[in-house]
Amino acid sequence: MNNEFPRIITLLRRERGLSQKQAALELGISQALLSHYEKGIRECGLDFVIHIADYYQVSCDYLLGRTPDRTGATLRVEDLPESHPTRPEEKTNTLVTLNKKLIINSINLTFDLLGKAGCKGMTTEVSSYLMVSVYKMFRMLYSVNSRNPQAMFSLLPEMYPGFSSALQSILEANAAQIASGKPADGFQGMDDVSLLSLSPETISREYPDLAPSLYNLIQKTEEKIKNLK
Repeated sequence: MNNEFPRIITLLRRERGLSQKQAALELGISQALLSHYEKGIRECGLDFVIHIADYYQVSCDYLLGRTPDRTGATLRVEDLPESHPTRPEEKTNTLVTLNKKLIINSINLTFDLLGKAGCKGMTTEVSSYLMVSVYKMFRMLYSVNSRNPQAMFSLLPEMYPGFSSALQSILEANAAQIASGKPADGFQGMDDVSLLSLSPETISREYPDLAPSLYNLIQKTEEKIKNLK
């Protein structure tokens, strides 16, 4: 099978609040066999993959870790919402609302600049860096409650902080090299930096709604960095 299958079927069982004994009974196998499947000690046949997919109402591709979508649907750009509507409780939490807008607006501006640059490598490395940042913070929040099923993640708790930070350093180095016109990570370097000719004046003119958030984010971040000294 693969390494994802044991983790995912364990996650699905725990999400339903089922014991191994109960799930095994409903699946028509012994608890010992289900335990072996969940631990990756034994591999199951294709018939069981289909059976357990029907049981948990997910796709076989999801069980095998081929897609993060439980229905097996392929993610398309047009399927993604532009933004999540503000929850009622956020309206009374000024700090959450403010920081959310600062970050989202600044990211929107950043991706617009990436679009203007038209550099696949830069877009890939910057996007991956931001994804890792969100991953690290979301996983930390998710793990605050020890009862939350950790099988949602394939990396062990003791591995992800160091490895994800290392990956961010590599992505940052790759982006810097691409920006200097040199190839990195299989991507060509930028060949026309004039596309990113910027100044506070041009940013304010071209992004009147987003620029204040970016400037505020820069100020807050640099203040925190200066306080490290």
